[in-house]
Amino acid sequence: MEHKEVILLLLIFLKSGHGDPLDDYVNTQGASLVSLTKKQLSAETGFICRSFQYHSKEQHCVIMAENSKNSAVFRMRDVVLFEKKIYLSECKTGNGKSYRGTMSKTKNGVTCQKWSDNAPHKPKYSPDKYPLEGLEENYCRNPDNDEDGPWCYTTDPNQRFDYCDIPECEDECMHCSGENYEGKISKTISGIECQSWNSQTPHAHGYIPSKFPNKNLKMNYCRNPDGEPRPWCFTTDPNKRWEFCDIPRCTTPPPTSGPTYECLKGKGENYRGKVSLTVSGHTCQRWSEQTPHKHNRTPENFPCKNLDENYCRNPDGETTPWCYTTNSEVRWEYCQIPSCESSPLSSEHLDTPVSLPPEQTPVVQECYQGNGQSYRGTSSTTITGKKCQPWSSMVPHRHVKTPERYPDAGLTMNYCRNPDADKSPWCYTTDPSVRWEFCNLKKCPDREESATKSPTVSQVPSAEDPSESDCMFGNGKGYRGKRATTVSGIPCQEWGAQEPHRHGIFTPVTNPQSGLEKNYCRNPDGDVNGPWCYTMSPRKLFDYCDVPQCVSASFDCGKPQVEPKKCPGRVVGGCVANPHSWPWQVSLRTRFGKHFCGGTLIAPEWVLTAAHCLERSSRPAAYKVILGAHREINLETDIQDIEVSKLFLEPTRADIALLKLSRSAIITSKVIPACLPPPNYVVADRTLCYITGWGDTQGTFGAGLLKEAQLPVIENKVCNRYEYLNGRVKSTELCAGNLAGGTDSCQGDSGGPLVCFEKDKYILQGVTSWGLGCARPNKPGVYVRVSRFVPWIEGIMTNN
Repeated sequence: MEHKEVILLLLIFLKSGHGDPLDDYVNTQGASLVSLTKKQLSAETGFICRSFQYHSKEQHCVIMAENSKNSAVFRMRDVVLFEKKIYLSECKTGNGKSYRGTMSKTKNGVTCQKWSDNAPHKPKYSPDKYPLEGLEENYCRNPDNDEDGPWCYTTDPNQRFDYCDIPECEDECMHCSGENYEGKISKTISGIECQSWNSQTPHAHGYIPSKFPNKNLKMNYCRNPDGEPRPWCFTTDPNKRWEFCDIPRCTTPPPTSGPTYECLKGKGENYRGKVSLTVSGHTCQRWSEQTPHKHNRTPENFPCKNLDENYCRNPDGETTPWCYTTNSEVRWEYCQIPSCESSPLSSEHLDTPVSLPPEQTPVVQECYQGNGQSYRGTSSTTITGKKCQPWSSMVPHRHVKTPERYPDAGLTMNYCRNPDADKSPWCYTTDPSVRWEFCNLKKCPDREESATKSPTVSQVPSAEDPSESDCMFGNGKGYRGKRATTVSGIPCQEWGAQEPHRHGIFTPVTNPQSGLEKNYCRNPDGDVNGPWCYTMSPRKLFDYCDVPQCVSASFDCGKPQVEPKKCPGRVVGGCVANPHSWPWQVSLRTRFGKHFCGGTLIAPEWVLTAAHCLERSSRPAAYKVILGAHREINLETDIQDIEVSKLFLEPTRADIALLKLSRSAIITSKVIPACLPPPNYVVADRTLCYITGWGDTQGTFGAGLLKEAQLPVIENKVCNRYEYLNGRVKSTELCAGNLAGGTDSCQGDSGGPLVCFEKDKYILQGVTSWGLGCARPNKPGVYVRVSRFVPWIEGIMTNN
């Protein structure tokens, strides 16, 4: 989010030379504090507040003495909460003179005396004598600039004071392997300037800041998002993709990593048991040894991961504990760790991240009735494409909307719900800076209206001319209909009126292009939640309006009419797909009808496949495609059988090719193209994507039927590690697979799609290309990165 308006407001109250006034604050969209000290920002303010809120519709700031550590946070539309970092931090910089955290025990565990108390010790330093030293409650402080750090008077009559064990902040140094390093070093160990994480040049990569909101991928600072021994960065040298950075280790003990377990909890990162056998029965190699396998997962590189003996551990964020084996033929394997047998969604673990259980076959319910309180579908994506936080989790956002408190609201997993009768289903997000958002769901059409009015092309309004329509496209910025009531039924205030609410930002005079006529619902500020208005209720400044999305007259790319299973099964492995749930899937066949490769319909006349699938013949007449099929043989009666008229191989010999069909496919509910990605788009690391095909199932269930499998994308930097594909993967390719094996594309799947769900549609991100065997451990499949070839694809389709 841009904060131009906030900065302009703050600059009025700050002296020049202070830099960006928001550098010292963390912000959370959609959050508001319960505060007794709210005060609108005035010219008299010295601006040393603990937090403030920016109200975007009213365009003013409210300052407060509280923050989320000592006040309840609730969700509020169009409010951004800014909290001063120093009051949230539980670490110290230097000698901790500026420490304002809430540690209140000495290093020996003795409770601190309140600074304002005179017993058991009469203090030299008290709040009244030293008002600027943060001497609140009984928190550890350093009012006398002691070189040994924060301290406090103790509640032990025999010990006047003692020091506190406050860890160093990881801005000048790093604890452990630097997973939480937040400093500003931006050069590698050899002195190369780091590439910005937001940039894809000179190196395209999958560590996209918006997809990894918890990894603090800011500017071009060195970070460790993938479990390396220390922070690193992509470099600005085109010939060197990435390199480690030289970050010194902190001298104080690291913050506690939380409780440890003798059983499997979550990913097992805090497992400290003594299992030392892999799932195949191999004995684990000691972490401190380099035979039979050389590696860098050593106790020295990972000092906080308890790499003792040869016990199974998870030092680098794998899916479960693992180890290198003593078998020279098997480099590493996962271990079989007994489960702690507590539900990952149980309320006793609300302060720990929640691992989502495997997604079940969803009920097709892609719209909601009324305000969505009855919605029980499985959508878990917000209107801007963010993933939802599980309702039973308190990470990253603490809240009270839990299954225990709202037992009838259907608060299952991280599915979109409406427990508090808001205007539509919503959820807390997994982005720490965005507390909540409405979900990417449409309202179901009125039953009576849909029964009597089946929209035809002439009935559907044009996106270019929405003036006569009473529906909206996108976020409704162009909506010019005549709805004038909010979602809760309150009449709208006229945009030109100043009663009951005074406002000067959104008026017909200040916004002449926004259609602010009468009291009609509008979206002058491009609000992602759609049209809104100031209301006629003195108690409610504004609210949103219930404007439906305009109905499309045709099938959109990437939007199947049958909901896919999206099974996470362990194509090999996976599961049989719901018939016609992947309607872009093509069976590439010989002219005699034998299936040998897959393909993807990307336009009515065009199919994308792998170049190696066409090695048997350069004649288009040697091939044909089958569309709309679920069975490989004994084809359904309504499939489309179309011959190929032209072949186009990618000129740089990449494993990708275009087929032009002899006639356009008929787009139906069973035959729909997949969407192409933007040029050079990079799929974020660990994105869950889907492969489909009729390939070799290696004895698993479902031979002869279209199968699907869910696979995580693996960043090329990781995939090219020695133990995986050892540098074989090109920048024009991407990896996807379960490193444990068991799920993969295989012979017969080549040329088929790897699609990834983005906000509300499936995007074709990969063409199945090659692999070392099928579903082998540590050997993920490799796919041509479609986004790198979009200009070529579009050029061929335009000129042929």
